[in-house]
Amino acid sequence: MKRLVMLISLLALGLGLTGTALGASGTLPHTGRVLIVASGDVEVATHESADAVIVLGGHAIVSGTVNTLVVVEGTASVTGATLETIAIVNGTARLDGGTTVLGDVHELNATVDVAPGTEIGGRFRDLTGDVAGFGLFMGAAMLLLWIGFALATLLFALLLVGLAARQVRSATTLISREPGKTALVGLVSLIVPPLLAALAIVTIVGIPTGIAVLLFAWPAIAFIGYIVAAIWLGEWLLGRREGATPPVRPYGAAVVGLIVASVIGLVPLVTAILSIFGLGAVVLAAWRTLRGGGSPQPVMWAQPAPAA
Repeated sequence: MKRLVMLISLLALGLGLTGTALGASGTLPHTGRVLIVASGDVEVATHESADAVIVLGGHAIVSGTVNTLVVVEGTASVTGATLETIAIVNGTARLDGGTTVLGDVHELNATVDVAPGTEIGGRFRDLTGDVAGFGLFMGAAMLLLWIGFALATLLFALLLVGLAARQVRSATTLISREPGKTALVGLVSLIVPPLLAALAIVTIVGIPTGIAVLLFAWPAIAFIGYIVAAIWLGEWLLGRREGATPPVRPYGAAVVGLIVASVIGLVPLVTAILSIFGLGAVVLAAWRTLRGGGSPQPVMWAQPAPAA
C-alpha cells in the first residue's frame, strides 16, 4: 500500500509540478540536465544547474540552480540555492538562509524546515488532496476500462456463438465429458506453443512464424478458450437437464457465463483455471477435427415420446 501511494504521488507530481514550474514567475532557464538517484547521494554545487533532481531514498545537497527538486523517502539540504519548485514525499528537507524558491513547496507526509533568510515565492501545499483526487480519477478510469473490455468480450462471444455454435458446443461438451484430459491438454497448450515459438525465432528463418504465434495465434486461441469455458459455465448455471430442448445458439449461456466469470475472476486463479479448461477444449476439439475423427457430438436433450 505504501509503494502504491508513492507511485500515485510521483504521477501526481509529474502532472502537477510541470504546470507549476512553467507558470512560476521568473522561470529559470533549462539546461537539459536531469539527476536521478536511488538510495544514494547527489549534489548540485554552487554555479551548477539542473532541470530536475529526483532522489528516492537518498540525500540531496543543493547549492546551485535547480528547476524542480523531488525527494521521496529521503532528505535534502538546500543552502543558498535557487529553485522553481520543491516536492517532498515521506521525507525531510532543510532550507537554509540565502535559498530562494520561486514557486511552491509541495509536501506529503513530510517535514520542511525553513531557516530565516529563505525566500518562498509561492506557498506550502499539502499534496494529500491532489493524490486522493488523482487516485479517484485513476480508479474511475480503470473501472471504465474494465467495463469496456467486458463489453468487447461479450460482443465477441455473441459473435462466436452466432457463427460457430456447433463448434462451441462440441468444445463445451469436452469439458463436461472429459474434464481430466481437457485440463491436461490445456496445461500443455499453455506451455508448449511459447517454447516452440521461441525455438522458431532462434532459427532466424522462423522469426515471422514465431512472432505470429506469440503475438497473435496463441493469445487468440487462449482468448477463445476463455470464452468457451465461460459459455460452459453459463450453461451449467442455467441448469440444462434431460427433457429440455437446448437453444440452437447459446446466447443466454454466453451472457450469463461471462458475467459470472468476470465476477468470480476477482478471486485469484479462478480465471486461470477457466482459461486452462477452455483452451484445452478448443485445442482438443480442433485436433480431433483435423485428424478426421470429428469432435464429440453436442448433447441433445431427449424429447418425450409421443403417447401411443
